[in-house]
Amino acid sequence: MACGYDGRVSSPSDIPMAQRKRQLVANELTEAALQLLAQRGFDAVTVDEIAAVAGVSKRTFFRYFASKEDVVVRFLADMGNGMRAELAARPAAEPPSVALRHTVAVPLAACGDHAERALPVVRLIMRTPALRARFLERQAQWRDDLSVELAARLGLEARDGAEAAAPAGLYPGLAAGMALVAFDAVLQQWSDGDGTADPAGLTDSAFAVLAASLDAVPERVVVPGAADQGRAANRTA
Repeated sequence: MACGYDGRVSSPSDIPMAQRKRQLVANELTEAALQLLAQRGFDAVTVDEIAAVAGVSKRTFFRYFASKEDVVVRFLADMGNGMRAELAARPAAEPPSVALRHTVAVPLAACGDHAERALPVVRLIMRTPALRARFLERQAQWRDDLSVELAARLGLEARDGAEAAAPAGLYPGLAAGMALVAFDAVLQQWSDGDGTADPAGLTDSAFAVLAASLDAVPERVVVPGAADQGRAANRTA
């Protein structure tokens, strides 16, 4: 799927046939809906038209999605799940800036690889107020998910009260938020530029600005790949 996550947690042979068929129908409905909505505008397309393009009944559509908006929301949810899976799969020795850059680079690279199909969908989301609001809502969930994954990578446990407000407790959420700000900025610039810019280059530029802050992990947290630098800095302080 364009501008999504291409990773695989399970091979197709590991998934029951009924589930594979259901996923295939869901994918076809999503693809038909997103392309039709992007071509004609969100308000101009009906569920009947989406079902007709996908070659299914309206009843079948509602077995998978509650509304047109739900198609986009589900698409965004899949993108967020993919980013969390990517962060979990990154080598433990990577500094946070590198791991997070690769995390957001996956869906952005998919956009660039399928620009002809992805660009209209991205513009649809960015330029339709209701969908843009849901996109930002989803990003808040992505931030929470990525911060949990980042905390696990750094050996942090969930904290409450004063510990949650301490620098080490704040770090995972702040770092995940910065990574997603970069993601949003790259996606916006890529779509505003008619999809001609290289998402990988834009992502690298964005994280070059953020890297020092992302790798400045507070005390009580060991920074993967930066332990020697931290000890040297402490000696000179």
